[in-house]
Amino acid sequence: MSSAHAKAIANHRVKWISPERRTSGSNPKVSANEGVSPDNQLAALAKLCDIGAMRILAACVLMFCLGAALTIPVAAQEKSEAANIRAMELKWTESYKERQVQILASLLADDFVITVEDGNTYSKTGYISHSAEASVHVDVAEMSDLKVRMHGNTAVVTGAYHERGKSDGKAYEYHDRLTDVWMKVGGKWQVVASHYSVPVK
Repeated sequence: MSSAHAKAIANHRVKWISPERRTSGSNPKVSANEGVSPDNQLAALAKLCDIGAMRILAACVLMFCLGAALTIPVAAQEKSEAANIRAMELKWTESYKERQVQILASLLADDFVITVEDGNTYSKTGYISHSAEASVHVDVAEMSDLKVRMHGNTAVVTGAYHERGKSDGKAYEYHDRLTDVWMKVGGKWQVVASHYSVPVK
């Protein structure tokens, strides 16, 4: 082989090898997608999207469950508080009828105010004194159509009230609508305002 022929072969080998070694001098890197068909690439991408969607769905379900776990105890507590308020309304009516002053005093807040059928207003002391008058004898005191609306530490009660009895020997009878406002202070429920009125016929 002549020297010219050998030199030509050497140059050909350099030209063929050098493109692979121009990067960093190490073996050429192989693409991750080399040899993978487009259909398989799309399938892999779809799988990744499905996994992402499942993660988002799982997060949403978790948030919903946490919200429900917090909401249910609050709703149950409000239902229990409403039942307690209703029971105290009935207790108030019974203690008024029986002139049980101590029970009345425990249910009424110190700044309690009530508006009665004739438009007069009474403070806690005035209302208890009026309820204890010996000249008034209550035969019937009953409530109906009670609805309790809870607003945190405040409760609003609406309903109907029927009272019949004698005052100074004269018979009387009321059919009223009522609105009572209760507040919870220091863990204790007390009524702070009350309004009784006679519906216009």
